Amino acid sequence: MLRPIALALALAAVPVELAAQGPETQEDTAPSSLEASAEGVVAVLRGERLPAEVFSPSFLAAVPEAQLEALHRQLSAQFGALQGLEGIEPQGPDRAIVSLRFERAIARGTMQLDASGLVAGLLINQFEPIDDSAEKIGADIAALPGEASVYYAPLAERATPILSVNDERQFAIGSTFKLYILSALARQIAAGEHSWDEVVLLDRHSLPSGVMQNWPHGAPVTLHTLATLMISISDNTATDQLLAIVGRDAVAEELRASGHSAPDKTLPFLSTLELFGLKGDLDRGQAYAAASENEQTRLLEAFASEITGNPDKIVKPTFTQPTAIDSLEWFASGHDLAALLRRIAALEDPTAREIMAVTPAVPEPKRADWSYIGYKGGSEPGVLNLTWLLQDKAGEWRILTMSWNNPDAPVEPAAFELLAQRILSLSQ
Repeated sequence: MLRPIALALALAAVPVELAAQGPETQEDTAPSSLEASAEGVVAVLRGERLPAEVFSPSFLAAVPEAQLEALHRQLSAQFGALQGLEGIEPQGPDRAIVSLRFERAIARGTMQLDASGLVAGLLINQFEPIDDSAEKIGADIAALPGEASVYYAPLAERATPILSVNDERQFAIGSTFKLYILSALARQIAAGEHSWDEVVLLDRHSLPSGVMQNWPHGAPVTLHTLATLMISISDNTATDQLLAIVGRDAVAEELRASGHSAPDKTLPFLSTLELFGLKGDLDRGQAYAAASENEQTRLLEAFASEITGNPDKIVKPTFTQPTAIDSLEWFASGHDLAALLRRIAALEDPTAREIMAVTPAVPEPKRADWSYIGYKGGSEPGVLNLTWLLQDKAGEWRILTMSWNNPDAPVEPAAFELLAQRILSLSQ
């Protein structure tokens, strides 16, 4: 999921210049207090003041000094040096939209003061690049440690991309693979094999992310609920339940039918619990990765008989460092994901697209730029994918898909998400 860069209170607004003050009242003096606090935020980020002089104890408990320093480093790496406060728009006596000027962008967000005038909430969630370009973004992507790819283009086949970097190369995509299950399910429903309101009994569990791993065995649930949780919060139990219902072979066929350029790299199509088990027991995982597809199928059957669907029977991976991300994962190129999204965009029934839109992963102020935003992402240490299906105001479909793999160290989601915001600003 695309996350805000800091904490608390997301609001949309445009900055305005500070107005001259009239006769003093409590309300009239609020803007100057807000301005002083915003200037304090700038000073802290630049290392000119101590955080405790500007931020409340509760804020610093949630966002300690080291995290503030990391925030400044990430923003400066993307947008250049922080030059100062651009402006504020008061939203009341203790709240304002603040605009910070960086060398190559204006960053906007919400600031909230507590009763003592300290900053208790700060959310920086909108960035307007200054003099940015596809070439500059491409250079920043190429400079990331490990390998990264971007494909931002009209969704139409053979369309000229707005930005493309390594877009034909296979990358580990994490939970973005769940879009293949969603697409296969939608096609079975269109064929009359299932229905969105069909009720099934929950008969398998996986490990987080998600919530359904805590639900009781046998809980009744609709296919629509399973699909919504699978996509919106990346629920692994919902995913494995749907994979069992749709069928591993049917999802593999959907992957092939979409025109995936290297299906053998992903097939057999793993459940989340199988992947956890293979990564937790690396001897087993390495033997699996070295086997042929037919041998892999037999190994998965033996694994299923051994664990009987019980997550407590697997060796759980620690997931603190990248683990076999080049061999035990789900893989796709930017072009592969564009081909899949073309199939989802073409579905007559809009339900799958509505499910993708539950968590759009775009800051609120930017959502008005599009008539539709659907999203799925995936991550584990060393792996990050962000994939959007977008429709502009003229009705044209677009895709933005970004992957970042580093087998040597975890990747930085915030840095990649800032790049995504810059890319989405290219055409707006």
